[in-house]
Amino acid sequence: MTKEFDYLLVGGGIVSAHAAEGIRELDKTGTIGIISSEKDKPYTRPALTKKLWTDEEFTVEDVVFDTIEETNATFIPNTTVTSIDKENKTVTTNHDVTYTYKKLLLATGGEPQSIEGPEDDRVFAFRTLENYNNLRSLAGKGKHAIVVGGSYIGTELAANLKLNDTDVTFIYPQEMLSGNRFPEELAREYENTYREHGITLMSGTRAESYSKKGDKLVVQLDNGETVEGDMLVLGLGVDPRLSLAEEAGLEVDDGVIADEYLRTSDPNIYAAGDIVSYPDTILGRTRIEHVDHARQSGTQVGKIMAGSNDPYTHTPYFYSDVFDISWEAIGTLDPKLDYMIDRVDGGKVVYFLENDKPVGVITWNIETDLDEVREVLKTQPPSSELKGRIRDTSDEEE
Repeated sequence: MTKEFDYLLVGGGIVSAHAAEGIRELDKTGTIGIISSEKDKPYTRPALTKKLWTDEEFTVEDVVFDTIEETNATFIPNTTVTSIDKENKTVTTNHDVTYTYKKLLLATGGEPQSIEGPEDDRVFAFRTLENYNNLRSLAGKGKHAIVVGGSYIGTELAANLKLNDTDVTFIYPQEMLSGNRFPEELAREYENTYREHGITLMSGTRAESYSKKGDKLVVQLDNGETVEGDMLVLGLGVDPRLSLAEEAGLEVDDGVIADEYLRTSDPNIYAAGDIVSYPDTILGRTRIEHVDHARQSGTQVGKIMAGSNDPYTHTPYFYSDVFDISWEAIGTLDPKLDYMIDRVDGGKVVYFLENDKPVGVITWNIETDLDEVREVLKTQPPSSELKGRIRDTSDEEE
């Protein structure tokens, strides 16, 4: 069986949703296929660890995009692509169906890391809407969640499970929470906030495996201790899914190598989102795993596939909100670098420095113009000129 599409998008997440919309801005009639390994239509993944837990009026129905209806795309769920034939412009799936394409987008995202242990519905290498629904059904008063890993997913779910009346033990390898990302002053404030909310913190240790003991899950730590709980959430980060691109003979290193048009070493195959290594206009060649990049690269690659000659020039930002702490960042976050902290209207701006020039910026509990942050990283003024450079814009009129 063979089916034909003008545009075939591999991956059913944010990137493909925005790519389909980008295609439709320039091509109103070309056929679009979206192949997804999940059963659910494209949805906004960050809400699974953020807004769905903190906003009672925001529901699961609100996270699903109207992409399929608005773009008239064909959605192909519960399907994975097993091979790409570049010469014949076809892909084959695990259902032995072959699809032809004129333009192909790889947006396969990341595979969540896990640890050894028996399969159990209460263990979540957290990534999907199905994961959220199942975890939410287990959480609540009288329940104990073990959260492993100091990633975005780990830090956000540890906080939000606690805010939803679940006891939480939070295990992470850093000596101080997010000490691999924040300077000590910020990391200490961050960690203390979790402690003040009653979360049990176990720092400087890793979970090696888990097992079952009656109706409990038991996590074995590398320091010899064990922790028992009712559910286990793994926030260990993700590995980019690169095997499909590698086996197709595309150029790959840390990610799928692409140019400023997000075009791979094959001119008819593009890559975007978590898996793409691309030449950022400010940061240089990089690979970024965050929603802003997924949205922006998705939209732009869709336009490019449909004929646009405009390259991808957006430099993405990172962000997270836990308890009363809100932060955003662009560039390199490495507390091993020199850094300076500028105190701004009750918040902070952290500049990470190489050769006395900023290479990364964190804004902490203030609202800022992120284009000002990008300009600082682009022009790289010396540290003596940074104080007051990035302002709090929360009181400025729109």
